[in-house]
Amino acid sequence: MIGRHHARLLQASPDVDFVGAVDPGGDRFGAVHDPTKVVASIDELGDLDFAIVAVPTEGHLDAVRGLAARGTHLLVEKPLAATSAEAQELIDLVRAAGVRAAVGHVERFNPSLLELRRRLDELGEVLLIRTERVGPFPDRVKDVGVVKDLGTHDLDLVRWLGRSPVKSLAAQTGHVMGREHEDLVLVTGRLQSGVTFSCNVDWISPTKIRRTRVLGARGMFEADTLTADLTLYRNGDRATAPWLQQQRGVTEGDMTRFAIAKPEPLGAELQAVLAMVRGEESNVVTLEEGLETVRVAEAVLDSAASGESVHL
Repeated sequence: MIGRHHARLLQASPDVDFVGAVDPGGDRFGAVHDPTKVVASIDELGDLDFAIVAVPTEGHLDAVRGLAARGTHLLVEKPLAATSAEAQELIDLVRAAGVRAAVGHVERFNPSLLELRRRLDELGEVLLIRTERVGPFPDRVKDVGVVKDLGTHDLDLVRWLGRSPVKSLAAQTGHVMGREHEDLVLVTGRLQSGVTFSCNVDWISPTKIRRTRVLGARGMFEADTLTADLTLYRNGDRATAPWLQQQRGVTEGDMTRFAIAKPEPLGAELQAVLAMVRGEESNVVTLEEGLETVRVAEAVLDSAASGESVHL
């Protein structure tokens, strides 16, 4: 599913000579303009400078093993691997091959979140980071549950926005659709910096919501990553009139929705990765960060299974 969007951007990029796409099932979405460039195996592509690994999570390690051995620089879609052990093995393969690689946490390139992080100091002390990522079931998912598929977006974001690793967390999951894997998760936790966070993720809701809120001493940012809108709710500097207190917060201040440029996040990510491939400074998400997110996802599942908090 994400591979077709990568193919669209790669074919349109003046910085790339698009060699082809690998899919044993063929090009179901008509994403590749030249049908002869859709092949069934990596070996049919020949030597590559750069490749994007956008296969089911359980296939990441094998794909990276084959590509890295040929000296191909890589973008590996998130989550980096199915387990932290596989993620570490993947990192070791990349290091041994001497290639450059990054992990595709595309939300880090959402304009609203980039602007939020740039303006974070406007909140003063950060108190709480809350994310909500809910919607209908994406039936492309076969091999993992909602924690590793969708939840890894949010587990990465709270660390990135809070600029601190996760210290501890507690989680509850729900199995609603009779699948082996979980369909919803609620996570609360604390970063090493002391900032608290919560993540609400499911794929059983009838409407799609992608919202990140950061509460600070001076107000609250809210980013809608579906529309790339960023809003700041400032604390008021005076008490609300008594006759309004039941309708409004007692210290409600100004609200600002920022007018920001909104380039496509996946395209911005591609530019960052191509800069990495050229050896330039880049804001890609590193493999080590991808490994840390997989470890936090495993801690979420451990907490849900044991009913106890987990300290990382």
